[in-house]
Formats: sequence, structure tokens, C-alpha cells
Amino acid sequence: MKLKLGLPTGSLQESTMQLFAQAGFSISVSSRSYTPAVNDPELDILLMRAQEIPRYVSEGVLDAGISGFDWITENSADVIEAADLVYSKTTTRPIRLVLAVAEDSDIKDVSDLNGKRVATELVNVTRNYLEAHGVTAEVEFSWGATEVKVPKLVDAIADLTETGSSLVANKLRIIATILESTTKLHANRAAWDDPWKREKIESIATLLQGALLARKKLGLKMNVPESSLEAVLNILPAMKQPTISKLVGGDWSAVEIILDETQARNLIQPIKSAGAQDIVLYPLSMVIP
Repeated sequence: MKLKLGLPTGSLQESTMQLFAQAGFSISVSSRSYTPAVNDPELDILLMRAQEIPRYVSEGVLDAGISGFDWITENSADVIEAADLVYSKTTTRPIRLVLAVAEDSDIKDVSDLNGKRVATELVNVTRNYLEAHGVTAEVEFSWGATEVKVPKLVDAIADLTETGSSLVANKLRIIATILESTTKLHANRAAWDDPWKREKIESIATLLQGALLARKKLGLKMNVPESSLEAVLNILPAMKQPTISKLVGGDWSAVEIILDETQARNLIQPIKSAGAQDIVLYPLSMVIP
């Protein structure tokens, strides 16, 4: 039996492949093929646009897929969320679908869009948002390069942004956030009800989430003399408790912990001053809580 899994091409492809590689899946993509090879015989992978994946998952063509919450919502896809994976093209933050207008536009808030024209790739999400705010506007599909359409072609755009830098570069001003979106591993209901497929999907979810968590953590180990052990332990944070192992032939212990990467830079000198030696800081490939 195989699990049919849809993975995104385009802006999410490289970051998705890197995440899967970190989770232990070696995916080989040919420039002329949309069916890459993978080192898991239980996976049948198909590459396609993230915009289409939720629909094919919902309809049962795919058992599961990776796409954003934005496209799941746009397709009104009836799917099961197996994992929330907070990564995007260049950051580890959610992306936002925002309404933006020209810097010098008279449009100040959503209500000012009545009777205006709005361009976006996410037509249904945008139209529903405007209707929920009592706004009647013409919402048209944009094939790309949406930022350049304001103000000569349209009055406003609804566009996805990670950092907002592209909007600023195009002299646009955000007036509202329609939704926040993270990447989702999602499954169709028939696959989720199949015991083998559900276990496979949940296994992939665990590995991917473990890989993402590892990106925020570091391993720290050191040797500590018994006389300094209490002082060092009082300094150390840990996910739970430090691992302590007695070294052979002396009054020393090996101490090892997992910590947030942001904590590491402030710990090295204090633990060294407290008596720790042979300090090693190392990256992690996966952390499974």
C-alpha cells in the first residue's frame, strides 16, 4: 500500500524539500518530472501548485498534501488537519493575506472599498471577508505581479506577505489583515479513516514537527567537576532535566541538555565561570517531545 502525497511547487518547494530532508525523507526531483523519487517505498509523491493541492486532497485524488491554510480556505476544502507546520518561503512565521492600497490613496480602511476594484489570487477568501464587513466591491483574479496593479489598474489588492518588504518597495500601505496562514499537512477523510494511511500520515506529521522544533533548539554538553556540579546545574535551563553521567576514573560528570537556541549565547560564559569544561554546542536534526 502507498500513501499518495501532494507536495507544493513554486515558492514553498525548496523549503518543503529541506524540511522533509531534515525529517529523513530524501526526495529527488527531476527538472522534467512531477513525480519525484523518495527513499520511502510507502510514499507516492506528486508535485503540484499549492493552490490546487487542497482540492485534490478533498476530492480523494490525493490522500494527503502540504499546502497553506489560505488555499485550504480558498478551495473550501473539506480536509482533516494532521499537522500545523509553521514555515514559509523565507521565514518561520505565519504569512498574512492583507489588503493594501497605494501610499497616497484616500482609502483608509475596509469600508472605503465600497464600489472599488480589488485584485487578488484568493478571490473567494477576499470576497467573503469584504462581504462580512458589509463592503460591496469588484474582486478580480490576479495572475501574479499583483503589487504593480495599484493604482493604475485597481484600487486595492489582497496579497500574501511574509515580511511586508515587497509591499513597501512598491509604495503600498496595508489597511487590513484578512487572515493569517501557516502550512498544513492535511488529509482527506477517507484516508484518515483508513488505519494504515492514518498511521502513516501521523508518522509524517510527527517527523516534520520534530524537525521544525529542532530548528529552534540546540544541544549543549560539558564536563563538570563534582565540586562545581551544583553551581552549574543552578544555571542551566532544560526541556525537562539535564542528563548527568559519571565519568570513569575521576570526580567528574558529563552533563547534557537541550535548550532554546536563544538561550545558548547567554549561557556559555556563566557555565564556564562556574566550572564547566569541554563545552560542546551542537545543532539538532529532530526533537520529538
